[in-house]
Amino acid sequence: ALISCMLRCLREKSNFLAGCQRHLLVAGGPTYKSVSPVALRHLPVRTYAAAKTFKKDKKDEKEKEEKRERKPIDNTGRHKPYGLTAWAPVDDVYVTRFYPKPVYETAVAVDMLKSFQTLDYTTMDQPVYINLKLDMKLEKKKKVDPFVSTVHLPHPFKTEVNKVAVFTENPDQVKVAQENGAAFVGGADLVQKILDDEVDADFYVAVPDMISKLLPLKNKLRKKFPKNKRGSVGVDIPKMLELFKTGHEYAVEKDAVITRVGTLDMPKEQLIANMQTVVEDVCSHRPASFGHFVERAIVSSQSSEALLFKSEELVLKTPTNKDA
Repeated sequence: ALISCMLRCLREKSNFLAGCQRHLLVAGGPTYKSVSPVALRHLPVRTYAAAKTFKKDKKDEKEKEEKRERKPIDNTGRHKPYGLTAWAPVDDVYVTRFYPKPVYETAVAVDMLKSFQTLDYTTMDQPVYINLKLDMKLEKKKKVDPFVSTVHLPHPFKTEVNKVAVFTENPDQVKVAQENGAAFVGGADLVQKILDDEVDADFYVAVPDMISKLLPLKNKLRKKFPKNKRGSVGVDIPKMLELFKTGHEYAVEKDAVITRVGTLDMPKEQLIANMQTVVEDVCSHRPASFGHFVERAIVSSQSSEALLFKSEELVLKTPTNKDA
């Protein structure tokens, strides 16, 4: 009886445990067969909206850029320039960074270049260059477009003659061009030769009737393409040939002109005359009512230091204006 009672209790206990296990499997959480259950991590969840990014208005940026632009300081009447020791040194021995760079008269600057050559024992026939920084601003927001120009220097320093090609189909004009020293003369046949790289000239001039037939050469010639502004389109062929055969070409890149004006062994008067011709032609591309076109003028030779010179005195006597 005792044994049967114990067996009955064990049977009831096993039935009870089996029922609890079934209850847990049905009503409990997910079961894992091969992997042991791991407690889920409670990641932080943001329940509020992200802050809106602040976009700066274009007007505010423009105002800040205008404020950042420093206006040129007028040092007239001041005791000394800012950051420098004095306006001019007392003697000829001084530290250059403590004083503003002197601006010489044109004749004095050329004389100094010649004296540098004597002291340095450099070659006499070295080239002389001028560097002109231009003020390209016009009225409102307009600016002067970069340009290319050709001038006839009063004292040429080149020994070789430029090759000039003339575009015309008129027999009389062809004869005139050949008599005046044109290297190449022709019409449509000359256009095809240039495209085939059979003809290469330093300058190209044309009569007005040929411009429409030269459009295939625009990408080929680029800056050398005949234009009215450059004086390479016209009816007076002898005059154009005279200019471009011995002419001196210079180009404006961004806001500066760097061009050669002669050699150091030339007389001072000839160098100044060439410099004046270039400066006058540059200043003629902007109306004189906007002030002097050249902001800064520098002259130097191949082996010397750069010297600032007064370009105003070169155009003060004979001001020119093409746009007026």
